[in-house]
Amino acid sequence: MKKALSIFAFALLLASCSPKKEVKLIDAANFNKEIEGKKVSLYTLKNGFLTMQVTNYGGRVVALWVPDRRGSYEDVVLGYDHIDKYLNNSGERYLGAIVGRCANYISNGTFTLDSVTYQLAKNDGEHTFNGGLVGADKMVWDVVSANDSVIQMHALLADGLDGFPGNLDVTVSYTLTYDNTLQIRYKANTDVPTLCNFTNSSYFNLRGEGRGTILDHELQINARYMTTLNEQGLPNGKYSGVKSTPFDFREKHLVGENIDKQDEQLTCVKGYNHTWIVDKNGPKAYSWCATLVEPKSGRQMEVWTDQVGILFNSGNAFDGKGVGKSGKPMNKREGLALEPQFFPDAINHESLAPYPILNPGEEYSQLSIYKFSVQPKEKK
Repeated sequence: MKKALSIFAFALLLASCSPKKEVKLIDAANFNKEIEGKKVSLYTLKNGFLTMQVTNYGGRVVALWVPDRRGSYEDVVLGYDHIDKYLNNSGERYLGAIVGRCANYISNGTFTLDSVTYQLAKNDGEHTFNGGLVGADKMVWDVVSANDSVIQMHALLADGLDGFPGNLDVTVSYTLTYDNTLQIRYKANTDVPTLCNFTNSSYFNLRGEGRGTILDHELQINARYMTTLNEQGLPNGKYSGVKSTPFDFREKHLVGENIDKQDEQLTCVKGYNHTWIVDKNGPKAYSWCATLVEPKSGRQMEVWTDQVGILFNSGNAFDGKGVGKSGKPMNKREGLALEPQFFPDAINHESLAPYPILNPGEEYSQLSIYKFSVQPKEKK
């Protein structure tokens, strides 16, 4: 009996001292491919705390390894381990990608600028979404430079691509900093007036990719107001206060706490896929806009930006068709996106200024920062 108890105690000791999970890089050879005469590759960035892998196909964040409070690493973004899965996927199109030239919806695929009406390529029913049929996410970006902690990429979105006017010259850089942040910086200029609104569409699960839903993550959003939707789930040009609604994240609470509750003024669908209006001191002020925490691991992510809005998407559209890097299906609400950007469909609503308009001689400049840390375990 004593021997059996000793064996059991030893097993418990081994379980409590299980080895920490280390970073397991995706093989760069999985992304070696030529698409329309341009070379696609996979690049690895490190800063001692974070490890990230990025491909120049769509400027995608493919993997992002973050330690927990024990120092055990998990990949906290959803994605695929092979370029062919991005090219031929039947699930979420935009995983980890740069989206634009105009992120989010343009209703009816049309807008008017300087008295000229433009008809865009429609890729979401009767509407244009995240840039259209091609968009920045389906382009092979030129790598300008890359080192251990920074990669800079460039693309030219040609005049007429997806129906947009102007040759839009865009540079995006990803930087891992000494203070454990991922900085995403966008710069662009144009030769004729156009729309310009870029963001990154990474889906996060701070417990780890393939390790369940994000419903027990804690989220806080620095916003008293949000833009609202019509009966089709499209922006209606209005905004509303979040107080006493399922959309009130001014104080931190579980993502799943009110996720399926309806509010007629704010949504016609269950789940979150809305844009909050970031509380700022001025239109160009750089502000904290959200904090995401996974309590069991202690991983925390803060989002800072100079943009006026932040889209929170709770991963409602994941349907299990896409199989992620862990070899497991990406099911409903197993990742969430926090995307700084202009307000959706702003160009078609006078009430949603500022508008995502870029003129010749101006520079579009955007900075979004994702700051990672680990919370200490709370004492009982």
